[in-house]
Amino acid sequence: MEFSVETRSRTEMVDITAAVERQVRASGVRAGLCMVFVPHTTAGVTINESADPDVRTDLLKALEAMVPADAGYRHAEGNSPAHVKASLMGSSQTVAIVNGAPALGTWQGIFLCEFDGPRKRRVQLRILDAPFKET
Repeated sequence: MEFSVETRSRTEMVDITAAVERQVRASGVRAGLCMVFVPHTTAGVTINESADPDVRTDLLKALEAMVPADAGYRHAEGNSPAHVKASLMGSSQTVAIVNGAPALGTWQGIFLCEFDGPRKRRVQLRILDAPFKET
């Protein structure tokens, strides 16, 4: 399964939780795993708080402080910071599916992390039926 996300800024975090939830419901899987993968070298995916948008702002600010634009990178395209940030965030997340939905915490959301936008990004899902017993 796959869906697209249009980003609007050079850097931003787009909440994709609802889109992932729709795909999980459509799969019919009641218990298993959902891997969320972003097949891009300048974008990532993470799970973090979705209730307060300031969390996203703070994360992007922290990444900018850790990976400044003017650090003398050798990569000629000018998007080296985007590659570093994407590597730090990672290209995938795996979420348990419980009762037909991603088993996220109360405040958690799934975010596409854009570091070289605006662009049209792809998000791929692999949904695995893997019944398990609660212990």
